Amino acid sequence: MHTPLSPGRDEPACNRIDIKLNEVRQLFNSLDPSPFHEKDLEGSAADYIEEAAREFHTTAPLKLVLHLPVDVCNDETTRIVSDSVHYYFGYRADSARRELRFTLTQGRTALLIGLTFLFMCIVAQQFIASLDKQGLLWQIIKEGFLISGWVAMWKPIDIFLYQWWPIDRRRRLFSRLAKMPVELQPY
Repeated sequence: MHTPLSPGRDEPACNRIDIKLNEVRQLFNSLDPSPFHEKDLEGSAADYIEEAAREFHTTAPLKLVLHLPVDVCNDETTRIVSDSVHYYFGYRADSARRELRFTLTQGRTALLIGLTFLFMCIVAQQFIASLDKQGLLWQIIKEGFLISGWVAMWKPIDIFLYQWWPIDRRRRLFSRLAKMPVELQPY
């Protein structure tokens, strides 16, 4: 359940992401042997938090509210869970940042290779045109060089037009989630 939270006097308006748990361990991956603050979140919990956050505007403040039994809700548990959530999404944001950097580097390399190949293909096409050879075979070769040159540009065009922005959107989402306040509420 996720709902907008109306602000109090000193609190800005936040959009709540609510999760009801029977125990804190349900939030974490049971196969991860790390201490709490470095533990991975359980896949379904992390997916739920991400999907819920995507439903709100990209600049809207978020707040994670975990509903737990009364005996679990204390300041120490709140700090540990908050640190763990922030660490997990911070790590995911760093990972997306590295993926974006790699994708853009790959795009620049592909652009350099594509432009070089396109230039060579245009030179080859111009050379064949200067031979003034007639016939279908020469026309196919001449046009084939031009088409091949533009096909070589597909990868950099794909990267710079389509591939980078979904990665950047994920990076921004994870950065927001890494900074959101985490609250434990007893039930």
